Amino acid sequence: MLPRCCGAIAGLLCVALIPVTAYLAAQPATAASVPRSSLAPLQLDGGSVALDGPWRFHLGDDPVWASPTFDDSSWERISADKPWGAQGHPNTEGFGWYRIHVSFQPNAPAAIALLVPQVDDAYEVYWNGSLIGVFGKLPPHLNLWRSQRPGSFTLGPPEPGVLAVRVWKDAFGSFDSGLQGGFEVPPMIGSPPAIDSALGVWNYNWLVGQQLNFALNSLYGLVAIVCLIVWFRDRRLWLVLWMAGYAFSHAVVPLFGDGVLPVTTGMAGAVSTPFFSLGDVSLLFLLAWLLDVRNDARLMNVIRWAAIVDMSASFLDAFTGIGFAMPNPAPWQWTDALMTVPVCLLEMIPFYIIAVAIKRRARLDWTRWMVALVALLTQVLFFSVYTFEQGSRFTHWTLGNRIAAPLFTVFGSPVTVNNISSTLLLIALAYAVYRYASENTRHQLAMEQELESARAVQQVLIPADIPAVPGFKIDSVYLPAGEVGGDFFQIIPASAGGLLVVIGDVSGKGMPAAMTVSLLVGTVRTLAHFTERPGEILAAMNQRMLARSQGGFTTCLALRVDPDGTFTAANAGHIPPYLGGKELAIEPGLPLGLEPNTRYPESRFQLGPGTQLTLLSDGVIEARNTQRELFGFERAASLTTQPAEKLAQAAQTFGQEDDITVLTLTLVAAEALHA
Repeated sequence: MLPRCCGAIAGLLCVALIPVTAYLAAQPATAASVPRSSLAPLQLDGGSVALDGPWRFHLGDDPVWASPTFDDSSWERISADKPWGAQGHPNTEGFGWYRIHVSFQPNAPAAIALLVPQVDDAYEVYWNGSLIGVFGKLPPHLNLWRSQRPGSFTLGPPEPGVLAVRVWKDAFGSFDSGLQGGFEVPPMIGSPPAIDSALGVWNYNWLVGQQLNFALNSLYGLVAIVCLIVWFRDRRLWLVLWMAGYAFSHAVVPLFGDGVLPVTTGMAGAVSTPFFSLGDVSLLFLLAWLLDVRNDARLMNVIRWAAIVDMSASFLDAFTGIGFAMPNPAPWQWTDALMTVPVCLLEMIPFYIIAVAIKRRARLDWTRWMVALVALLTQVLFFSVYTFEQGSRFTHWTLGNRIAAPLFTVFGSPVTVNNISSTLLLIALAYAVYRYASENTRHQLAMEQELESARAVQQVLIPADIPAVPGFKIDSVYLPAGEVGGDFFQIIPASAGGLLVVIGDVSGKGMPAAMTVSLLVGTVRTLAHFTERPGEILAAMNQRMLARSQGGFTTCLALRVDPDGTFTAANAGHIPPYLGGKELAIEPGLPLGLEPNTRYPESRFQLGPGTQLTLLSDGVIEARNTQRELFGFERAASLTTQPAEKLAQAAQTFGQEDDITVLTLTLVAAEALHA
């Protein structure tokens, strides 16, 4: 019986203690029993110590939490050596407060200062309820700095107090792990000289850690400047322009995107994102040029559309970061995540370009295949890091971070796989572009020398002085175009008086055309000793051209003009002559160099005293203005009664595209001749 009684009594006592326990739990704790987050009195001795905690921490925001009298005993305890996302609050955005109670030993320095290292993303520092420093601006006037630099603040005399830090963690991006937020390194407290020294050490270490990146950025910038200078000197070198775009992108993006320059997050995104896309687009065109696949129409259409989509998406993505500061950033976060889909797809296009080059078995030198190999490696690394970092706060994939992690250090600068691959790609691209530009320059010089030689040959074959033929007034105008064309003419006095006139136009440009002209002019001068019949001259020229030329054709018009104005004409596909402003109906034959047995019928006409006979080349008819309108036959015919100079100048002013040749022949009246 006794045990059962004891059990009943114990049960009654437990029931009776329940309200007592609840009452005691509801009573506020006394000041002496508050387990505040405080440190033992700090021993400074003119130096500094790290406030590694534990700190009291609470999510949310209330201005009262800055007060030194606020009771933070119910807040959780966390350390300051890693973000709050890694201490039980993953994927947490918004406000968070840190508080710690600090006291000093009697030998503390006369003044105390505080060094706050990187904090994600903006913060305010309160000492005993007074605001003593800020980094960035917190909502509702949010303004974040891209670079997370340490800040130093003066606390004043070494009095016991409460240090409170109000932190704002901005909305997560698509590549964030969700483990960020708040302190990443513990703050330091000490004398002002000690804090200044610690700040100097941090800045020095930061510079040492960035020296490799600075060197690479400077190299990219130098390559970009050199390429731009080369391109401005020769606008035809598109490959050099794409190299400048690629290098310039890699020089600019780290300055803004990696926080080298003191710019806001919004500006960093607005500038770096389009330049990042510029680098992608430039690489696509670089690979197309260097791997010699730019003649693939389908591939080039893909590249052009990819460039349009990439640049458009970059400008849209550049401003999604602005929405992160909105009261409801979720729609902007989804937009940011969705924008990564086309970006990831576009990053695969270099693989497509390389695959096309391999499939076509392009005959390229080793430097271009080296570019393809290094570009393939770089894109694989970038695509892996970029893809696995996307949505990592949900997938918890760490492969991207492991690939991007430093492999080793060189003079204090961390070296990553991306550093190595990017440097190799820059060297391979620069060398390949240099070789391409050098070869192209040599080719251009050879072409220019050939054109100069052709122009010299043509100038020799165009009569500088028109021979004086009794009874005739002869004028000629020859206006060469930018390229060496195939216009030619010859005026040869006839043995029995009168003259032989031959005008023609060889198809093609440059030295081949000039050599054909030389062949034909030599033929005409030789034939003039044996025959003066236009049809026979054209037939012989046709045979000579078929025997010696390699393709191509020539239009030609030959005339034999007698002293009394009677003239005989034969035409091999050339523009008919104009007599008194009207086109003569001459039976045409095929151009020279097409058929071996072509006959060239002759037609006879009469040139009256004072009447002008005008011969011209197709450069007059085919002149085009800026609206691509032809000068045409009608305009030409209306001016064929004018001096040769006026007709030629009219066509040239209208819009010359080919050589312009105009000959005019007028029979001088007997009285004018004797006068």
